[in-house]
Amino acid sequence: MIEPFRVLSLDGGGMRGTYTATYLDRVAATFARQRDISRIDIGGAFNLIVGTSTGGIIASALAADIPLSKVVKLYREHGKAIFERKLPTDLVSATLDLKERGRSLARGEKALRKALEDVLGEQTLGGLYKDRKIAMAITAVELSQHRSWVFKTPHLKNTNHRDDGYSLVDVCLATSAAPVYRALAAIDHPDGGGGYNVFADGGLWANNPVLVGLIDALEMTEPGRPIHVFCLGTCPRPAGEQVARTALNRGLPQWKFGGDAASLSIDAQEFAFDNMARMLAKHTGRECKIVRFPSEPTPAALNDHLDIDDTTEASALALINQARTDADMTNSKCGRPDDAEGQLICNLFHNAPAGAQAPAAQEG
Repeated sequence: MIEPFRVLSLDGGGMRGTYTATYLDRVAATFARQRDISRIDIGGAFNLIVGTSTGGIIASALAADIPLSKVVKLYREHGKAIFERKLPTDLVSATLDLKERGRSLARGEKALRKALEDVLGEQTLGGLYKDRKIAMAITAVELSQHRSWVFKTPHLKNTNHRDDGYSLVDVCLATSAAPVYRALAAIDHPDGGGGYNVFADGGLWANNPVLVGLIDALEMTEPGRPIHVFCLGTCPRPAGEQVARTALNRGLPQWKFGGDAASLSIDAQEFAFDNMARMLAKHTGRECKIVRFPSEPTPAALNDHLDIDDTTEASALALINQARTDADMTNSKCGRPDDAEGQLICNLFHNAPAGAQAPAAQEG
């Protein structure tokens, strides 16, 4: 039997990345106990990892075999400095925001860079691929031409090695530079020639990067090799809303000054791109499965904790608890022989390599 080519696709969603990292960590921990090993190298289970925004940060950690607990810690300890000011909710706070947001964004960029450096170090895309042989594709938007940009390891046959020298830190800053929420990212050319590019968040065009992953997988594999793409979101809001005819004329306050428009885009892209990928998969001439990691319907009580710039401890705990609930449900599905997607997830984690044991804490 030919081993399937496995892809992990991670959606964007700001601080809701706490959910994504916790979910994967908990599912993997359950399988590690079953296999009697200390931890699973989640990234090593995949041939290709694609990510957008917060998903790009998690993708980078996974590709480098950095424990996801460190990513959760990054969000919880540094979130308030990264998203120093929430989007305004009324005209009074919006007036104050006009004066302060620019300075706040500058401080947030410095805070995120420092936090990423502490977790990811100086690793580059090219160096990571050489060490780990895990392909990566991280989405962004390049501002000088207003075009999509995908940071890639040199995994394609026709690669020009354009991105080899970019650090994971710079890639993460670029993919997560959400307009209004965060500063744009000025990233120096890695060849040292003195030039730079300015990037915005990849979620503007591929918050769900599943098609990026599927297309690269088709490019990387020989005809006939099965492709399994596993997708994970960031705990979307409870689906839909009933809008009265008297509430159609929404202005800035009603859209929470752009915040609700961003959330709407995240939800719509998750649904649309998953469906497009599944339709395309039928015409690849091979076994091609698109699997979104299962989750329970998001409870209405969680709705107050799902803003992508919500850095409160209450919201972090709500996301963590929901991730644990969904991970436990996923592990239950893996135990059902008649659950096809559950069995794919089960095989994924059963065959994943063991991760390096975390160093023991030194006594002070």
